[in-house]
Amino acid sequence: MALALVTLLAACASTTPPPPRQAASELAAVPFFPQTAYQCGPAALATVLVHSGVATSPETLAPQVYLPDRQGSLQLELQAATRRAGRIPYTLDTSPEALLAELAAGNPVLVLQNLGLRSIPRWHYAVVVGYEPTQQRVILRSGTERRREERWSRFMASWARAGFWGLVVPPPGELPASASAEGIGPELARQEAQLEPALARAAWERALLRWPEDPDILFAAANARRMEAGPERAATLYQRLLRLAPAHQAARNNFADLLLQAGCPAAAARIIAPARAAAPGLAPPVRDAITSTAAAIASQLTDNAIDPAHCRALSEDLPKP
Repeated sequence: MALALVTLLAACASTTPPPPRQAASELAAVPFFPQTAYQCGPAALATVLVHSGVATSPETLAPQVYLPDRQGSLQLELQAATRRAGRIPYTLDTSPEALLAELAAGNPVLVLQNLGLRSIPRWHYAVVVGYEPTQQRVILRSGTERRREERWSRFMASWARAGFWGLVVPPPGELPASASAEGIGPELARQEAQLEPALARAAWERALLRWPEDPDILFAAANARRMEAGPERAATLYQRLLRLAPAHQAARNNFADLLLQAGCPAAAARIIAPARAAAPGLAPPVRDAITSTAAAIASQLTDNAIDPAHCRALSEDLPKP
C-alpha cells in the first residue's frame, strides 16, 4: 500500500507591513475584463487565467464560481475552477515581499479585499498588476477600472481585513516565484488528488529542479512519477531519497511496493526490511502501510527466490538507517 505526502497548514499573518523599498513594476499586458454587478470573482479569475494561457472569459466562468444566493464567489470556487481550466491555483504567502516577487516574475496576483469594515464586510476581488514605490501606489485591474491606483496603506488595510488572501496562477509546469520548499509541498499535496496526473507531475518536477535535495519534494515527485512516468523513473528518485535519508520509512514502503508490483519480490523484501523493524514506533498510517506491503511481499516470496533480470535496473543496494 502506497503512502502520500502528509499536508501541513500555515497560519495567516495579522499585521499590516509598511511599503517596501522595491523597484517599480507593472504588468501592462495583463488583460482586463470589466465586471458586471457582483461579478468581480469571474472577472478577476478570467484575468489571471487568460494571462496564464487559458482561453476563457468571465461569462464562461460565472456559472462555475458565482453563487447567486451570496451575490458573489467563494475562494474555493475560484480554486476549483482554476483546476478545471488545467492550471494549479497557488495561495500566496501573506507578505508584501511575496506579492512583489510575483509581479517581478511576471505573475499577476488575484487578491480578496474587504472594502468595508470587519464588522460589516464588503468583499471584492481584484488583480494586482503593478507597484509604484515613489508614490506608494498599488496598481490593480479592479471593477470597471482597467488601471486603478490605490495608496499602499489603503490597499494593505483592505487586504488585511480579508486575511491577506491571494492567488497566483502560473503557466503549466511553473511555480510561484515566491514559493518555498516548506510551503510548496503542503500546497501541492493538498491539491494533488484534484489535479490531472500529468499536471501534478509537472509541478513536482519543477519543484524538484528548484529543491533537488528536499526529502518531502523527492518523495512526492517519486510518487507522481510512478503514477505518470513508470517505475524506472520513479525508482531513481526513491533511490536518491533513501541515500539522503535512509530512515525515510514511507519512501522505503513505497519503493518496496513499486518493486513488488514490478515483479521483484526479493528486491522489495530487502528494501522493506529496515522499515519493518522500525514499524512499531511509527505513526499508524505509515506503520499500517508497511505492515500491508510486507505481508504482500511475503505472499510472493519463495525459498531462495531470485528476481528476474529487469529488477536489477530498478533496485540498488542502499544504506540501512
